[in-house]
Amino acid sequence: MTSINEQPIPAARPVIGEDEIEAAVRVLRSGRVVQGPEVAAFEEGFSRLVDDRHCVAVNSGTSALHLLLLALGIGPGDEVIVPSFSFAASANAVRLVGADVVFADIEPGSFGLDPAAVEAAITPRTAAIMPVHLYGHPAAMDKLMPIADRHKLAVVEDACQAHAAALNGTPVGAFGAGGTFSFYPTKNMHSLEGGMVTTADAELARTLRLLRNQGMEQRYANEIVGANMRMTDVSAAVGRVQLGKVEGWTEQRRANAAYLDARITAPAVTTPPVAEGARHVYHQYTVRISGDRDAAMAKLTEAGIGNAVYYPTPIHRLKPYWEPDQKAGRTWDLPETERAAAEVVSLPVHPSLTEGDLERIAAAVNSLGENL
Repeated sequence: MTSINEQPIPAARPVIGEDEIEAAVRVLRSGRVVQGPEVAAFEEGFSRLVDDRHCVAVNSGTSALHLLLLALGIGPGDEVIVPSFSFAASANAVRLVGADVVFADIEPGSFGLDPAAVEAAITPRTAAIMPVHLYGHPAAMDKLMPIADRHKLAVVEDACQAHAAALNGTPVGAFGAGGTFSFYPTKNMHSLEGGMVTTADAELARTLRLLRNQGMEQRYANEIVGANMRMTDVSAAVGRVQLGKVEGWTEQRRANAAYLDARITAPAVTTPPVAEGARHVYHQYTVRISGDRDAAMAKLTEAGIGNAVYYPTPIHRLKPYWEPDQKAGRTWDLPETERAAAEVVSLPVHPSLTEGDLERIAAAVNSLGENL
């Protein structure tokens, strides 16, 4: 039970400091508040995180995925291979362009797409593979990229939880045809709300810029059918401030994770493994709990330790996907996905934690014992 002098430790804590507030106020006072110089500067700055790729800022991570698929020409008749163990936005973006979602199973360690499962899921209609760098751990891009190259498939990286993560020195968002990032308030860095698309292809970047702005580069000179998915300059100004801090925050997250790795010893709890060559940035510190997860979470909550399950229901079991599959007589064999959804719990790892907080988290987890 939480002591009367101990405040609960939240699972996540968005950072909005005086620097962010001052940046937002400065833009509001300028009168240039949408798709102006702050957005361009944010795009230029973010490019340094992704091997100097072109960056196109949009209004959300979901918009980033949606527009990238549109720009790649993926649509009706195409299939995109997606993990079911992810936030629904990963699959929703595929449906929004009219393509079909094909679910593939995950690796138990990284929670990313299993390359063997991806290879088995490829059909003549497959147009793209969408690896999700879940919880901040890079997917197995060293194995997925050769598969995509062999079958001439686009790779659309969902890096919405993985700012500054890398595999063998290459940052996520710099592997495939394009990468996507989210700047939602609880992400490793944020812009209040927003997203970014990254690509090495200048023509693809131009198409993305057209698509986000009603299909026009010059006012009233519409070239294609587009949408309004622009980022505001207020968001971009906040994002620029956060961009200057994200490396320090990332190292603090990694240090917090290392502390927990070294001190969590409860037999029923498995700490998150890290693949060789991977730079895990710990958007979430996600453990597996064998036994009664609900009871374990209740005990953690009673001890004042924030915790959550991301994601309790795999996408293929959500109503918009489950019901059409049932009608079509289609089933998915995803044992690692089902097991992960039943076992995972995310614990606080954010950079606002103190050493005392970390001690409390480890002690509360270890108090769970081995018989849950």
